[in-house]
Amino acid sequence: MLDLLANKWSALAIGALEDGPQRFGQLQRHLQGISPKVLTQNLRRLEEFGLVERTIYPVVPLHVEYALTELGHSAAAPLRMLRNWVENNIDSVALAGAREASCASETDGFADPTTDRAGR
Repeated sequence: MLDLLANKWSALAIGALEDGPQRFGQLQRHLQGISPKVLTQNLRRLEEFGLVERTIYPVVPLHVEYALTELGHSAAAPLRMLRNWVENNIDSVALAGAREASCASETDGFADPTTDRAGR
């Protein structure tokens, strides 16, 4: 379950469905950058674990909606807190990552005195 909820697209799909049922196209537009294949895979896994329910309406053209189950709503709350934390701290995290990358590039080739800059 942790693997499923820690997945970027699963967590974002659950967040998108907090506002109510959505059709596949609506979800794909909301989750910019997700391919139809990846969205389908994630929705199937969420459905398989009982977090999302899929409702098919017998009309032409076929109308399918995805909605959070009660279990899905209970998972949405801690995921929302995590998303809020990320949004509030993204600048600090990015700055720390940039500092770490800068420090790593400064020591390239110097960690092992038996190698030159090309790693030979």
